[in-house]
Amino acid sequence: MVLAGAPIGQAGDVSPRLREALAGADVVAAEDTRRLRRLAADLDVEITGRVVSYYDQNEAARAQELVEALKEGRTVVVITDAGMPGVSDPGYRLTSLAVEAGVQVTALPGPSAVTTALAVSGLASDRFCFEGFPPRKTGERDRRLGALAEEERTMVFFEAPHRLASSLEAMARAFGPDRRAAVCRELTKTYEEVRRGGLGELAEWAAKGVKGEITVVVAGHVPGEAEQDVDALIAEVGRRVAEGEQRSQAVAAVAKGAGMPRRELYDLVHRRTATP
Repeated sequence: MVLAGAPIGQAGDVSPRLREALAGADVVAAEDTRRLRRLAADLDVEITGRVVSYYDQNEAARAQELVEALKEGRTVVVITDAGMPGVSDPGYRLTSLAVEAGVQVTALPGPSAVTTALAVSGLASDRFCFEGFPPRKTGERDRRLGALAEEERTMVFFEAPHRLASSLEAMARAFGPDRRAAVCRELTKTYEEVRRGGLGELAEWAAKGVKGEITVVVAGHVPGEAEQDVDALIAEVGRRVAEGEQRSQAVAAVAKGAGMPRRELYDLVHRRTATP
């Protein structure tokens, strides 16, 4: 079985090996058969093998059928719409079944939105983790991101354009509004854009509306950074109070700007300024 990395934007990024694999496969399992046909036309490749659909909704049922074809000695190429099968795309279940069946599994490496975004983000790339798509439900997403608050590796996420603003706001709450990040849009395509800045700033930008395929890269936690941030927030509240602003109003304003709960900051200020 061959897991074939598909181009993430430019058909010209494919390798000669992918052309050969598509032309010589007995079966090509594609996430979207129409997109496969367009890719083959762009590459001037004739697919002579059987083309079958292989996507999220039919993955479980189709996987067993493909394993049977592999056992019969047929060459099966698995290709998704973009990137590598199994990485936030169909392919994991089939690969697991093929391995269990003793079938040889190999891959034709190709462009990856994960590593491409990481490379152009300007953030540390020596250690990173891929977190896929954040949960859609607010509570689940907040819990998932909260668990990553002290992750020291650079983090890479995928996100749908219509959920980008709310996800960036959630990240600003979990990681802090000043945590550095990069939103990479339409990588390798005509309208490629990489927007870099703090999470709070990026959330404001995304609220105006964003289109296209999105990959978000977020800097990892630096030990001691959170404590420094808290000190800065408390100092800002103190400055506002010294200038005549009511403490509750100062706390509310600073907490809103920092993307953190007002009560949490109020308690921190109270504990820091309370008389022993």
